[in-house]
Amino acid sequence: MNVLIWYKRDLRIHDHPALAAAAEMGRVLPLYIVEPEYWRLPDTSARQWAFTAESLHDLRDALGALGAPLIVRVGDAVELLDRFCRQHHIARILSHQETGNLWTYARDRRVAAWARQAGIDWVEMPQQGVIRRLNGRDGWARRRDAFVGQAQVETPLALSPITGIEPGVIPTPRALRLAEDRCAHRQTGGRAQGLHLLDSFLTHRGEPYRAAMSSPLTGERACSRLSAHLALGCLSSREVVQATLTRQAERPGGRWPGALASFQSRVAWRDHFIQKLEDEPAIEQRALHRAADALRPREPDAVRLAAWEKGDTGLPFVDACMRYLNATGWLNFRMRSMVMAVASYHLWLDWRATGAVLAQRFTDYEPGIHWPQVQMQSGVTGINTIRIYNPVKQGYDQDPTGAFTRRWVPELGPVPDAFLQEPWKWPGAKAILGRLYPEPIVDVAASARAAREACWSLRKDRSFRTEIVEVIERHASRADARFVNDRSPKAAPRRKEMDTAQMSLDL
Repeated sequence: MNVLIWYKRDLRIHDHPALAAAAEMGRVLPLYIVEPEYWRLPDTSARQWAFTAESLHDLRDALGALGAPLIVRVGDAVELLDRFCRQHHIARILSHQETGNLWTYARDRRVAAWARQAGIDWVEMPQQGVIRRLNGRDGWARRRDAFVGQAQVETPLALSPITGIEPGVIPTPRALRLAEDRCAHRQTGGRAQGLHLLDSFLTHRGEPYRAAMSSPLTGERACSRLSAHLALGCLSSREVVQATLTRQAERPGGRWPGALASFQSRVAWRDHFIQKLEDEPAIEQRALHRAADALRPREPDAVRLAAWEKGDTGLPFVDACMRYLNATGWLNFRMRSMVMAVASYHLWLDWRATGAVLAQRFTDYEPGIHWPQVQMQSGVTGINTIRIYNPVKQGYDQDPTGAFTRRWVPELGPVPDAFLQEPWKWPGAKAILGRLYPEPIVDVAASARAAREACWSLRKDRSFRTEIVEVIERHASRADARFVNDRSPKAAPRRKEMDTAQMSLDL
């Protein structure tokens, strides 16, 4: 039998159920389809493609060593799959289940309709702890844990290829006509890079993880930095979980026990959030709590949006974080939460517009984590605490020496340390604000107060509270559900833990 393996976001040969199954069936054709329409979406970018291309080169080498080099083609998935199946007498396609954005969801439905009509057996296999067609969240955590606890799938010793097929060129961003996207400090793609990061995190970088992850100064090194490699499937979440378990079994001392436990928790929360999008693909466009869709104007203020996107809001720490993100493609979890919250509350911008901007900037963009988190930090889920970060306080707390802010907002060089996060209070501010650096686009205290009043006014409505039960049933973990409406002092520590755990966007 000739079998086609459709690679999507599973760019590896290790712990790859589809590849292992195909190897047992007959001759194999590994195919990756570069879809130009996808790469022109508002939530994709050249930096993401560059990382993907590097990962594809790595995958091509690995598959070539097994005897069946990766075939790469540019075009529409249905057209190309149909062509390959006809030309090479393929009756079965294997791939992994993908929880992507609405575009990939619609594409997969088109592929499924074509396969049924063409008599092609398209088999989608799970590759992580996300469960398709889940009927309610009861028991989900147990099933997820069982999956990541299973033995990793062994890599085939060799593959029998379908011969006579030109491998094809892995295109550059320019060849795909992608918009220029300068990201000087972007992470490098590929499994080898991911394995190096996993090893260095578990052996020495990760010990201060729990305390260091909150600051952009320390988080860059102390965080695992595996999120982009997991998003593209260069590493499987199962192998990351099990490698961490192996390290835990060594019983390292110091701060390691807490760090490793915290990391395992965040890997589990990763599946929890992706499950939300799997269960409700429209999360990308529609608020979890329907009433919250009318909270902000759908057409965002263009001036405020552009200032936030470029890092020119006049709020130094926010601008430093956005400029850092633009240059690196990464930001630590607390700062991701802060820049989104400032956009949503202080600037009162619609989450769909700002969420797309961040999606483009993140090299590690994972739709299933991104869109539920964007909604949570914008106060439109109905079940999460309204968290309005004070960007001035965050600057003092997370950048106490001012080193990060000064590095990314050099215009503030003459401003004394005492006024760095609030330069408008400095007696010499006129020499800089409005000239070298913009005046603050909003009054921090007044805008936060107005946002808080608007959000709580909406939540006081009886109909708003009624729909919360439905949101909990669809999406909340069962631990969440016990505490969302429990305002007792006994429940307070657990609510705080829930909010903290749910802010992990990056690992």
